[in-house]
Amino acid sequence: MEFSQDAKLKEFRAEARDWLHDNVPKDPRPHGIEMKSFDCEWQRRQFDGGWAGIDWDAEYGGRGLSLLQQVIWYEELIRSGAPSHSIFLVALGHAGPTLAMRGSEEQKKFYLPKILQGDTPWCQGFSEPSAGSDLASLRTRAEIDGDELVISGQKIWTSFANMADYCELLVRTDPDLPKHKGLTWLIMDMHVPGVEIRPIRQINGDAEFCEVFFDEARIPISNVVDKVNNGWSVAMSTLAAERGPAFLDHRLDEIRFMDELTDYARSKNLLKDDVLYDRVATLRAEAAALRSMAYMQISTSRKGEAPPPETVAIRTYHVQLQQRISQLAQDLLGLQSITSTPWGRRWLGNFAAPIAGGTKDIQKNIIGERVLGLAR
Repeated sequence: MEFSQDAKLKEFRAEARDWLHDNVPKDPRPHGIEMKSFDCEWQRRQFDGGWAGIDWDAEYGGRGLSLLQQVIWYEELIRSGAPSHSIFLVALGHAGPTLAMRGSEEQKKFYLPKILQGDTPWCQGFSEPSAGSDLASLRTRAEIDGDELVISGQKIWTSFANMADYCELLVRTDPDLPKHKGLTWLIMDMHVPGVEIRPIRQINGDAEFCEVFFDEARIPISNVVDKVNNGWSVAMSTLAAERGPAFLDHRLDEIRFMDELTDYARSKNLLKDDVLYDRVATLRAEAAALRSMAYMQISTSRKGEAPPPETVAIRTYHVQLQQRISQLAQDLLGLQSITSTPWGRRWLGNFAAPIAGGTKDIQKNIIGERVLGLAR
């Protein structure tokens, strides 16, 4: 992205590049439960260095700088080869922005600094066995008992629940209201009695997803974000953050992945015909197009506002591009790479990409209705 020749932005970029040069972890990010200490330490190091929450308000632990400076940080983060995936994905990309927009002052002051400091990973408790694409049909209940909520039910595909301290939990608080009206978004302490977590082993050998069971787990009613029975509106703020600028680093990472894959293929003389050259060039161009779309989205965004429906199209394009790039890696490297290279792990992990965060088919319905103006 070409910014103006503003001296302060150039100075900011140089400072970020120098700091990353000296501080990016030298060891590869581990898999399994060991990744928690690694990710917490990396997030804490960024905070201590003044590089966490670039555009978050300073009173909650951020630096209070501009969105352009946040973009520059993401660019330099990817350029440096720093880890771009973390168990703080939900905390930084979902929960933090949601609390910043919809949380009480007490909630923001307590939870946001802990996220930036690397103290409290979060998970997302939205999907259920019978409520995935139709999220509003969820059945996990929260009954009000004095100044507490009593929670019972089940969530599934809850990323990093076994490592999280808190969960952004969507529950049904009034079954008599229409399904979109009786929901509540709340902060769930994952360590209270009545919470059971069962990791789900994935095809790539990881267990990042979990089932979570709630058996009359109790939390204070003060953990409700916004207000009781207004959870659908808050959840839309969460999903807007997921599809917005907070995930720019993941979109920029596709270019890094393509460049690394191309360099490796050339070093091993794997680009042997015009068909493969054409596929590599096409996907590298598509990764650049994704970057341009992400920049366009950011250039029109305003802090505190939900992004327009077009962002769903960008997200849908991204998840399908992830799969095409991973398939190219396998076609270049061969099936033996599945268990022996990061590209193989990525290929296996990306089977979930078109489903996570809303299936691509549901997203295409949203694009048709809200972007193209088609009939339901």
